[in-house]
Amino acid sequence: MAVVATPRGLARVVLPKELAKGGRPTPSLRGHADQRQAAAHAAKAEREIIEYLDGRRREFTVPVDMAGLPPFHTRVLRACLRIPYGKTLTYAALAERAGSPRAARAVGQAMARNPLALVVPCHRVVAAGGGLGGYGGGLDLKRRLLKLEGAM
Repeated sequence: MAVVATPRGLARVVLPKELAKGGRPTPSLRGHADQRQAAAHAAKAEREIIEYLDGRRREFTVPVDMAGLPPFHTRVLRACLRIPYGKTLTYAALAERAGSPRAARAVGQAMARNPLALVVPCHRVVAAGGGLGGYGGGLDLKRRLLKLEGAM
């Protein structure tokens, strides 16, 4: 895995599947103070992700930077942040929480493009009827994350 942060917070989590395809994080930084702040956010994100994967963390405190994301995606990601550890929600229910109750498919698209996987827990969003739905990191990783949280 890799993370990318800006002076405002964590901007991207690159999952192993994407790294295996040659995806490389590319931070966009301006000056030295900005670089130090971005590096501090990246280090905090890495530490918290490791703690989460080790089962020692249930919530992330690293700030996130959603600048540049479409407003709908931002609303969906913010609603997704409110899904508690160990719980799941359907795409339709997340659409309703995001203020667009008829946009379950669009929510699925927003989840597929979530640049903040793990921290914004899109793995907790599942299909109606008990199916897993999709996951950018692969369904095996989604299953493992849900098992880690006791949601499966």
